[in-house]
Amino acid sequence: METMMPLTYQPYDSDWVAAIRSGAPDANGQPAERSISDGGGNPCRHCLDEIPKGAPMLICAARPFPELQPYAEAGPIFLCADACVAYSGTSQPPVLKNRSECLLKAYGSNNRIIYGSGRITPTSEVESYCETLFSDEKVAYVDVRSATNNCFTFRITRRNDPSSR
Repeated sequence: METMMPLTYQPYDSDWVAAIRSGAPDANGQPAERSISDGGGNPCRHCLDEIPKGAPMLICAARPFPELQPYAEAGPIFLCADACVAYSGTSQPPVLKNRSECLLKAYGSNNRIIYGSGRITPTSEVESYCETLFSDEKVAYVDVRSATNNCFTFRITRRNDPSSR
């Protein structure tokens, strides 16, 4: 679906991902766990694609917010254990192609959730719902999460918006 508003799909920061791959502590102060992808529902938060079955992966705690505060949720994420290229496309990332829906939540520039914005959304309607959310000037970004497990997947901003993690 083409949108009127240009959107940016933001994966986790490459420097942070490289540090985690090198053994740096995650959001819980622990090194990432090493595992092997079963090929079903292991989305890498850096390349924003599924980690292939049999490929090594990392499981770590992440907090996609710049500072600790009541709305700064931390939770588990998956990363390709081997180097991968950060997603930089301008259309829906591949990680959504096998998902029928996701949870979208809008946040203000103060990194606080905007009440009433959270909605389980069909993946075919992600861009249109983001357009609706971004029509409110208070919305700085929209987080895309798993509809079933609430795990952070990626962030959406208006294109050319300097807001990022």
